[in-house]
Amino acid sequence: MKVILSIDAVRFPLTGIGRYTYELARHLQGSSEITDLRFFTGKKFLPELPQVTEEAGNQHKLKQWVQSSYVATEAYRLLMPCLKARALRGNKDFLFHGPNFFLPPFAGPKVATFHDLSPFTWSECNTPQRIKYLQKELKKTLKYADALITDSEYTRQELSSYFAWPIDKIHAVPLACGPEFHPRSADELTPCLQRYGLSSGKYSLFVGTIEPRKNIMALLDAYAMLPMSLRQHYPLVLTGYQGWRSEDIHQKIKQAEKEGWAKYLGFLPAEQLPLLFAGARLFAFPSLYEGFGLPVLEAMASGIPVVCSNSSSLPEVVGEVALMSEAQDINKLSELLAQGLQDDTWREWAIKKGLERASVFSWSLCAEQTTHVYKKIMVSSS
Repeated sequence: MKVILSIDAVRFPLTGIGRYTYELARHLQGSSEITDLRFFTGKKFLPELPQVTEEAGNQHKLKQWVQSSYVATEAYRLLMPCLKARALRGNKDFLFHGPNFFLPPFAGPKVATFHDLSPFTWSECNTPQRIKYLQKELKKTLKYADALITDSEYTRQELSSYFAWPIDKIHAVPLACGPEFHPRSADELTPCLQRYGLSSGKYSLFVGTIEPRKNIMALLDAYAMLPMSLRQHYPLVLTGYQGWRSEDIHQKIKQAEKEGWAKYLGFLPAEQLPLLFAGARLFAFPSLYEGFGLPVLEAMASGIPVVCSNSSSLPEVVGEVALMSEAQDINKLSELLAQGLQDDTWREWAIKKGLERASVFSWSLCAEQTTHVYKKIMVSSS
């Protein structure tokens, strides 16, 4: 098989979709079933998979400017597909994979990965112009794709139901986390944690984009219900890229920081994140909606017990290992946070079972299952 993989998402900040694209690209390079793998970004092919910088460059600043302007967004939406189509001419014997929802005009077989339906079902969690852009482009993807990939069975069923798409043409391929997420000794963690004024096993952790969909306000409210002595002994540490409508969330975090039981670290370099996970006593993730929920998997792989919501795809990822509640049930969430911090019997069980659960997921398996999808598309289109 000959495959063109779009790697537009492999850029700063490397959030969930960027990490998926990068790891998929890296592992597809070792596939014996792919004879020619080409990486495509913007309107050009790249000779190799790029490394992601840890700082915002000019390209990231330009993207932010485009997204802030309706005229610029529409100009980009109308012009870029034409430029991509021109660059892709003469490659219809390749299969094109858009791992970040989008598909450009392309004469050969096409598949796109839909990570979630938030642009349609959670449209209040982004700017109106960004939502309009996403909805227009994703509907085009649905019109032209030969097949779709989702990160979870939950999203597969949701996608089929919402758009009346044939379920047999949607394939659930679970994500994974890298080997850098694993249990570590306190001595190994000390240099990194000291930089942030933290100690191993002495804090709870949230990792994710700071935005309403992650339900951080509810997490802060639930944490505030714990005894002050417990909160100060195990402060809530939050890290993630600043997202849409985050002003009220940051204000609430600052108030908790003043009270001495929370700390926001900003967006951390990729190499520090596994250390922060491994040093936590508890991982808290009460998200309202996820297409997969990679942070809970990274926590389990790091040997950290998990408290999360029972929404969307999260139960599919954690199985029976995590303590779960309704996302908006603040009283129950607070009870589970207290149990997760203090119940040593449950914690010992959760650490052991979490490591077992995490071992089921791997990027090599993700790439293998993705290749199977490619084969099905190539057979049906021949």
